[in-house]
Amino acid sequence: MREILQGAIQALQLLATRDPEVLEILALTLRVSGTALLFSMLVGVPLGSFLGLRRFPGRRLITALLYTGMGLPPVVVGLFVYLILSRSGPLGSLGWLFTPRAMIVAQTVISFPLISGFTMASVQGVDPDLRRQLRSLGATDWQVTRAILSEARTGVIVAIVAGFGSIISEVGAVMLVGGNIEGATRVLTTAIVLETRKGQFALAIALGIILLALSFAANLAMLALQGKRLGE
Repeated sequence: MREILQGAIQALQLLATRDPEVLEILALTLRVSGTALLFSMLVGVPLGSFLGLRRFPGRRLITALLYTGMGLPPVVVGLFVYLILSRSGPLGSLGWLFTPRAMIVAQTVISFPLISGFTMASVQGVDPDLRRQLRSLGATDWQVTRAILSEARTGVIVAIVAGFGSIISEVGAVMLVGGNIEGATRVLTTAIVLETRKGQFALAIALGIILLALSFAANLAMLALQGKRLGE
């Protein structure tokens, strides 16, 4: 309890004094996770919506692959990305390994299936009678699609929250492909691991509190959007 209190006080001090190292770690965390979340949304939401709205040959296979991706251990994703971006890998010529770009790739692979899968589930969960009612009123295909997606918007917000939560707290994959290099690829989660190994528990707890506050703020923002949608 004493260490937790010291960590909380130190977290406030680090933020109040704008500690350069902490601000650098925080900025990189936001940049990496924010970019990965954006890429995951740009691909995952349209794909999940399409799978939820349409029926076509091969849909079951794609859905099975998507659900498999939702359960992939992050460290396995990190290993996969590491092998692809290593010098002997197919994309080794890019020189992305142990850079923020590699971390963004790994986090995108982790969050994309979650966002896509939850989006698909939310679209499928819309009352089937809505489609028939809109058809009877003479709505076009685009109008029907837009109405269904509007009804599923709350579920899409939950999907985005789940995707963000899966990467902001991830450590295994970013450690593998990023290397936890000071001033280059060190984010909050890897910094916590490092400080814990060094026995700097107060600083590790302080960074953990900052990470929790960041996650709470993001979820609070999403809930605010959800509440606005529901008219709460």
